[in-house]
Amino acid sequence: MTSETYIDFCFVRPESGGFAAEIDELLKHTFAKKRLNWFLEEKTIDGADMVVAEIKGMSDWKSEEETIGFLEENAGEKFWEYLQGYKLFIYPVMRGCNSCGTH
Repeated sequence: MTSETYIDFCFVRPESGGFAAEIDELLKHTFAKKRLNWFLEEKTIDGADMVVAEIKGMSDWKSEEETIGFLEENAGEKFWEYLQGYKLFIYPVMRGCNSCGTH
C-alpha cells in the first residue's frame, strides 16, 4: 500500500555556507529507496545557516509513527545534529471515498 507523504524539516547550524547542498546529500542518503521529492530553501539568520526542506511524494509508510521509526533507523548523525523541527503527514490510500474506506 502507498501513502501520500508530506514532510517538512528545519535544519540549523552555525553559518559556514553551502548548507543546502549538504542537506540535499543527507536527504539523498536517508531516502535513497523512496519515491520522494524535495525543495530546499536556504537562509542565513543571525550567524546561522537554516534550511527548510519540503518533502512530498508516495511512500510505503502507513503512519507518522512508522515514518519516525524509519528516520531513527536510517538518518545519520549529522541529520539529527542539524534537525531543529519537523512536521509530517502520512495519508494512506484507502479504498473508495477515503472517509469510510468501503465505498
